[in-house]
Amino acid sequence: MTTMETATAQKNRNSVPQGVRLHMFECGTLKCHLENIKMNQGVGEEYEVPVPWYLIEHPRGLVVIDGGNAAECATDAKAHWGDITAVYWPKMTPEQACIPAMKSAGFDPADVRYVLQSHLHLDHTGALGAVHEFPNAEVIATRTEYEYAFAPDWFAAGGYIQKDYNKPGVPWALLGDTEDGYDVFGDGTIRCWQTPGHAPGHQSFEVTLPNSGTMLLTVDAAYTTDHWEEKALPGFLASAVDAVRSVKKLRRIAARSDATVVTGHDPDAWPTFKHVPEAYD
Repeated sequence: MTTMETATAQKNRNSVPQGVRLHMFECGTLKCHLENIKMNQGVGEEYEVPVPWYLIEHPRGLVVIDGGNAAECATDAKAHWGDITAVYWPKMTPEQACIPAMKSAGFDPADVRYVLQSHLHLDHTGALGAVHEFPNAEVIATRTEYEYAFAPDWFAAGGYIQKDYNKPGVPWALLGDTEDGYDVFGDGTIRCWQTPGHAPGHQSFEVTLPNSGTMLLTVDAAYTTDHWEEKALPGFLASAVDAVRSVKKLRRIAARSDATVVTGHDPDAWPTFKHVPEAYD
């Protein structure tokens, strides 16, 4: 990183209000095959990946990112997800669902100001599935992903569980194409970067903390460090070209802010981070 980039990163960190903390939760795991995560690799080889989600404390309210799998996956995944369970099988306990996990960690869902959706695939709509538990929250997603999720192409339809989000009363706040880099609180703490490819309206999140610096949550723009290092494509995607270009974009953002990169479903990298009850501040 250049001297100018270092100074910019430090300036961004200094502008973040005290008390901002990032909490990393795990909503169990997904059992699948390696080729489902790394395209054309290890066909038929069993693989198991974590299902992370995140909570950010901010002086103006809590922010939940995705929320993992819906709570119903802990009791009857086949009934909730249908035939896609033949490809992705969720392993989780009821206590790992978004709302119970939040409460166990000492957080009140009524204090959530925003639910941020990276995209609307089935392992990222746990908070939406329980959106009635967040009476004071807005749901921020991209308009592109919202529109696609209600009418996905045939090859992607199994990844969208509409009962989680296609219902009345969801307080949507949709970001247009011109709102890339959207600053959630207007103070540089959380920025939403549009990173299509894995899903048409996918977004990743740049979280700047007062002491730990910047954490770049790639979510499914980069499942694993192999994706991040341009050694593999995601096992599922809407556009290979967009997926590659989104990683390049995130690499520029990470370099600018000297960010710690958190990939979306890496079974090797995920255990190296602090998980609840620990936090980044």
